[in-house]
Amino acid sequence: MRIGELSRRTGVSVATIKYYVREGLLPAGQLTSPNQASYEEAHVRRLRLIRAMIDVGGLSVAAVREVVAAVDDPEQPLHTMLGAAADNVVPRYEGAGDEPGDALVAARDTVTDLLARRGWLSHDDAPAREALAVAVAALENVGHGGFTEAVLDAYADAAERVAQVDVEYVAKNVAREELVESVVVGTVLGDAVFAALRRLAHIEASRRVFGIER
Repeated sequence: MRIGELSRRTGVSVATIKYYVREGLLPAGQLTSPNQASYEEAHVRRLRLIRAMIDVGGLSVAAVREVVAAVDDPEQPLHTMLGAAADNVVPRYEGAGDEPGDALVAARDTVTDLLARRGWLSHDDAPAREALAVAVAALENVGHGGFTEAVLDAYADAAERVAQVDVEYVAKNVAREELVESVVVGTVLGDAVFAALRRLAHIEASRRVFGIER
């Protein structure tokens, strides 16, 4: 197909497609003449992945480039490739580590202890690890450190069950692009779904605990 058809099928403008090619996110088409190139279904899949990462995941072009490089490297294990996608979706807190306060230092230790206790493997600079530490430190700073002590392991139990379901769903896909797309979309939209379910469950839990009528 020509670039115009590729644009129509994906909803991505011709100018944006050319930009993605220049930035190394999308492979160039096969030249059929000095001014014409032919594109394939692989380009459709790659464009869908790029748009999922940018529109849904909120990733920067640089982050997308890192993910597609992992996708295109057949030597990269699936676990490593999916980790690259997931790490880029999680918010980063670069400034938090410059001069961390006592609460953040203690929160990082709490996260390290949690991972060790549960046998979860994670590299030290994993964005999700720091995001959890920042949240735990914030709870401590607003006077609710006891919340962490009371529920962190219960939250981890629930997260483990949800993560297992997530990964089993992702594993149903075969193409590497589709695997990454599932991680990006599932992480962002899955977080929204889980948050909404938690709010609804709060209503029911409150009714049961405090005896509030519907």
